[in-house]
Amino acid sequence: MDTASARAALADWQGSFPVDTFASDHQLRSILARALGADRLAALETRASAFARQVTTVIGPAASRYEQRLHLPELARYDGIGRRTESVVFDPSYVTAGTAVWASGLVALSSQPGSAYEQATLLYLLSLEGEAGHACPATCTIGLARALRRAADPAVRDTFLPALVDPDYAAATRGSQFLTEVQGGSDVGANVCEAVPTGDESTYRITGEKWFCSVADAGQFFLTARVSGGEEGTRGLGSFVVPRTVDGTPNGFTLRRLKDKLGTRGLASGEIDFESALAWPIGPVEHGFRTAVGIVLNTSRWMTAVGDAGIMRRAVLEAHSYARHRQAFGRPIQEFPAVRHTLADMAATSAGALHLVFALTGLEDRIDASTASDEDVLYHRFLVNATKYLLSGQATEVVHSAVEVLGGNGTIEEFSVLPRLYRDAMVFESWEGTHNVLVAQVLNDLRRLPVLDVVSQRLSRCLDGAADQALAAPVRIQLDRALGEALACVTDRSFGAWHFRTILDQIGVLAETAYLLEAGVDWAATHLVLDKATPGYRPQEDRSFGERIDAVLASMG
Repeated sequence: MDTASARAALADWQGSFPVDTFASDHQLRSILARALGADRLAALETRASAFARQVTTVIGPAASRYEQRLHLPELARYDGIGRRTESVVFDPSYVTAGTAVWASGLVALSSQPGSAYEQATLLYLLSLEGEAGHACPATCTIGLARALRRAADPAVRDTFLPALVDPDYAAATRGSQFLTEVQGGSDVGANVCEAVPTGDESTYRITGEKWFCSVADAGQFFLTARVSGGEEGTRGLGSFVVPRTVDGTPNGFTLRRLKDKLGTRGLASGEIDFESALAWPIGPVEHGFRTAVGIVLNTSRWMTAVGDAGIMRRAVLEAHSYARHRQAFGRPIQEFPAVRHTLADMAATSAGALHLVFALTGLEDRIDASTASDEDVLYHRFLVNATKYLLSGQATEVVHSAVEVLGGNGTIEEFSVLPRLYRDAMVFESWEGTHNVLVAQVLNDLRRLPVLDVVSQRLSRCLDGAADQALAAPVRIQLDRALGEALACVTDRSFGAWHFRTILDQIGVLAETAYLLEAGVDWAATHLVLDKATPGYRPQEDRSFGERIDAVLASMG
């Protein structure tokens, strides 16, 4: 192939990307068709297709500009005549993208209980561009809006909620969540930021330092602070909303600096000092930690997992299309067995992640609408942490594989979205709890609550619903074994401390497989469970290995 032909093939690859990534995502549409009634499905399909086109034609091109080093957010602590503003300045393209994101209703839907399927679908489509500077602000705003709607006193709710759910980006207020302190990352009970009552029993003054403050430009801050005279540890933490300004001036805070991060660079993250900032409690202060974790952090964990699924989908689209168009040694690289194996791994992992995170979304939908059963709530407690843990690692692996398929081109910022996706996926891994923290939380829940029984029942139900019981049978055997090992982690603390993370990896992939089998996506389920969750499996001894790879690539959609 000559130079002109090679460049034409690359142009064809770029032009093959679907403008409407919702219409072309047959797996997502199938999931929604099974989960939603006709009217709700039709409304979501219209909204999702319109937004998908905005992501492709408006948000993506804008993000490619404001994620570059010369166009990142900048700290502006004073205005031109020396007044303190503590503001963040963005490239105009950032506002262009934000306007499209907010207009989609992604955040505004927070005012309607039980809109999780709609919000997850929109965030998933946005995440085909990575975090894109707006997935985190949207998620934080949704978490704060949910906390206000579900936990705050009516007066506090009515004061702060309306501005958060305005679909007009120019008029709306962004929310943020500031929990981390320099001495207390995942150890939230070590936080020392203090809340002192003002005396009118409805407001507090917040003083202290917050170490990792994403959405530093937000108009409302959600934060935890230790209530004066309260208990030690997490029991003494209250949840508060702090408006950015009071009477038009900064509300007792100083933006120390913005952080220069590996990924999610279009998003302004900083360090903030509070000095007697006026704050309103979100619900009873003695329930503050419950609100922070049960509503705000769990919302972020769910939506981060949705974002991971979106990142994987984009990586799969990029790599599969590239492999069809790129030629080496006289033929498209998709014809080489090693490349085909990589592409099949990516496709199966992406499919499993999508089905698992939308199982979690169904629980979120019912919990937010107050229609969830006690068993739903218990299963959600397991699934929200396990899914965020599993998918954040899988996303990095899938993008890494996509970069490998593109070769050196996959590392070039101007060539494809993959370098940005990879950086963002790495950051997603640490958001809302590192891997080990989430694993420890799951194990702690297993020791305190009858979670294992519920997990076993729910996943067995999925396998019972599989059309191909011959495929479901070995998955059931492996699931029983993995759950038995998890029970050993519950009863033997030393064994659990060393081995539960590996066991949870197995349970997570088996859960993905169970949901795939229930949905009839047998091509992905078979490949996923053999490659990722079958101890001792040796592909070199599998005579049908090549046929299975071909089936995966022929069936993906």
